[in-house]
Amino acid sequence: MIKKFWFDAKNINCFKNGFRVIKDLNLKISYSENVILIGPNGSGKSSLIEIINRNLYPVVANESKLKIFDKELVNLWELRNKISTVNNDIKNRINPNLQVFDLILSGLYGRYCYVKKKSERDSYKVENIMKKMNISYLSKKNFSYLSDGEKQISLIARALIKKPEILILDEPIANLDYKSKFFLIDKVNELSKLNTKILCVTHDISTITKIYDRVIMLKDGKIIADGDQAKVMNSENFNELFGIKVEVTNNNGLWNINRLSK
Repeated sequence: MIKKFWFDAKNINCFKNGFRVIKDLNLKISYSENVILIGPNGSGKSSLIEIINRNLYPVVANESKLKIFDKELVNLWELRNKISTVNNDIKNRINPNLQVFDLILSGLYGRYCYVKKKSERDSYKVENIMKKMNISYLSKKNFSYLSDGEKQISLIARALIKKPEILILDEPIANLDYKSKFFLIDKVNELSKLNTKILCVTHDISTITKIYDRVIMLKDGKIIADGDQAKVMNSENFNELFGIKVEVTNNNGLWNINRLSK
């Protein structure tokens, strides 16, 4: 079976503020896989998301190419319909008194506010996605009353309401307490039942669960390891990735990282 790729980059270099943030990137991501992109702060993870969302453009060179959804020149409106991105900045745009139902509904209109005129069809879509994600109990809650994990999963539901092909989760468990972190990880695992594929960007090893088919390690703008979890998730790779001596272990499908003595 021939794989089809929604992202296809060859020899890509990108600069921000005079610094090369992506270096000689060669990367293909297929429609059939959930992917984890892991790396320390400043590794180029955010820059790669900006490339995918067409907020950052690579240097034009004869030997390089970039195709997204098999197109070198992709329409931004088409891209926004096919890819939804959830990052931590979005929380600051939400009216604290907005109810979760209305927050999710707003995703159909490209807004972050109450929609006065909503059709029964759109309301059904909201009810359906909340039911699939087992968060119907949040429907009438104000955004400000939610736990951090509930806020994050509500924003993910909002991102999924338009049925994108790809969902990008940018540091989804950053700044969450343990209860919220585990709540969110469990909810994201349930998303594997939907048709949307996930690209999760993180620096936290606990985000990596069984639903991810592939792990890509990024450091200083370069890919240093790429493959399935059995191939990539080992102490040697993490020592190189984070520049510290650690031991990586797996306990019933959950990954742990322990610092070794100096």
